[in-house]
Amino acid sequence: MNTARRIPPLKALRTFRAAGQHLSFKLAADELCITASAVSHQVKNLEEFLGIELFVRRTRALEFTAPGRTYFEFLDGFFARLEAETHQLRAEFGRRVIRLCVPPFFASELLLPKLSKFKSLMPDTDIRVMTQPSMMKVHPADADLSILLGSGDWPELETVPLFSRRIMTACSPALKEKFGFTSFADLDGRTLIVHENRPRSWENWAKSLGIPPPRPGKVYRFDSMAAVVQAAAQGHGVALVSWPLSGGWFKSGALVRALNDEVESGEKFYLAYRAGESEDKKVVTLTNWIVEEFQSNE
Repeated sequence: MNTARRIPPLKALRTFRAAGQHLSFKLAADELCITASAVSHQVKNLEEFLGIELFVRRTRALEFTAPGRTYFEFLDGFFARLEAETHQLRAEFGRRVIRLCVPPFFASELLLPKLSKFKSLMPDTDIRVMTQPSMMKVHPADADLSILLGSGDWPELETVPLFSRRIMTACSPALKEKFGFTSFADLDGRTLIVHENRPRSWENWAKSLGIPPPRPGKVYRFDSMAAVVQAAAQGHGVALVSWPLSGGWFKSGALVRALNDEVESGEKFYLAYRAGESEDKKVVTLTNWIVEEFQSNE
């Protein structure tokens, strides 16, 4: 007998479970790092496979149907047991692996240069580094630890503040010498570099300083902070860069401050983990190491 056609896809079951835990397609999407429409589509496919409606769709929320609640309770228990058995199996027979999710620029600028220190601290543990944009303020389901950027509002997680994110204007030494930036008005007519995920960053920067936003002659947009910093270092324009994440670029001389400015973003980087993970020795070890290496006494 071919049972493949009688068992729903595992991805659809996992998605339904997440939607049922949150009773929200959007929150489930945040947890799974996919779009809300993808969650809705997968749940709809599961309903068509079963021939049963699992949710009543309201304007701003979901409600279980009677069979939907029954199926969710079964799946929730099933996945919890599967996760527990998998954890036990790996603990007894598998090589130890710890999963850390970080923003890409944090990974490249701060974490990777210091990974050799962690390797010597835990030589028998593999580390899997995953990345997600800093705008995605969620702790992935398959991560042991995450570095999150925000205000610390994650009531379901344990968090440790590391340091504040500040922003400042930066450019290449050659561009600084060419235009001799000395005042905010000197940015008018120049090329400004913008991070696409923070399209109003220049306006917010100007508002924090109580000045009019600069009037650029041209705007370059990039979808990663790494590209923003590289474009500035190559002399393509003036950028707003994250401090202290960009510290290495200033130390090497590739970047200089365009102006004498430094603005608090109102955000901090936090180390985050689920409460139950605090009993895992390898999680505790990595947590202590990250705090020791990156926490700032601001």
